Amino acid sequence: MPIRCEIVSQDRMVWAGEADMVVVPGASGEMGILPDHAPLLSTLKPGFIKVAHDGEEEVFTVTGGVVEVRPDKVTILANASEHVTEIDIQRAEEARKRAEELLKTTPPTAAEHLKAQAALQRARIRLEAARRFRPKQGPQIQSGPAEDED
Repeated sequence: MPIRCEIVSQDRMVWAGEADMVVVPGASGEMGILPDHAPLLSTLKPGFIKVAHDGEEEVFTVTGGVVEVRPDKVTILANASEHVTEIDIQRAEEARKRAEELLKTTPPTAAEHLKAQAALQRARIRLEAARRFRPKQGPQIQSGPAEDED
């Protein structure tokens, strides 16, 4: 019997459906969640969410958030998340370069420095996800406005 999984970002439902297994980057490391899992609540580190269902695996980026696990449902409330096929590689590369340049010039405030570090981390996760998990051939979906842009 599968487990219900919902991945929600700040502005949209990223994915919802039945899953055989969900893997998330928990605060203490990668966690695999199966149906009838013990209830838990955990923060998420930036990384990848993997959802196995119907013999396939869906991969999503996550920049942090929380996961609530109940025996019949996994709810992921993500700061930002997207399916690997939605990643616009050119925009992610441009965001990485902008953040690196900003960090080299020492932003005038601590808040701007933290914002640039977070943007760099998001861009690196997106690029790594595209490199590791995107299908090598076939159509690739270009996303709308990225959640990590300035």
